Amino acid sequence: MYNRFGTTAEMVIQTVEENGKEYVLAIDSQGLYMTTPNYVGNPSADRNRFSQTRAATNERLQALGLDPVALWNDNQHRIQVASVETKKINPLKASKRGARG
Repeated sequence: MYNRFGTTAEMVIQTVEENGKEYVLAIDSQGLYMTTPNYVGNPSADRNRFSQTRAATNERLQALGLDPVALWNDNQHRIQVASVETKKINPLKASKRGARG
């Protein structure tokens, strides 16, 4: 299910341990980010997804021995896209509606 502000399980790449704390590495259309496990699957907004610490994610991953570019390229299929459903219009009925005037 698409979640515009939260982190879903489909977005999770892997868990990462940094300074004795467990984080979850996730991906969205803006790139990679690290969040805490309690935000995954939670319907509320994930503050780590939209915080200023996101800019330092690549440096944090490199310090842990991970390649952010390779992770981004290998996990782009996890990026969720919102689809807009449109109602299909029957052209015959539409033309009759327009003819009524």
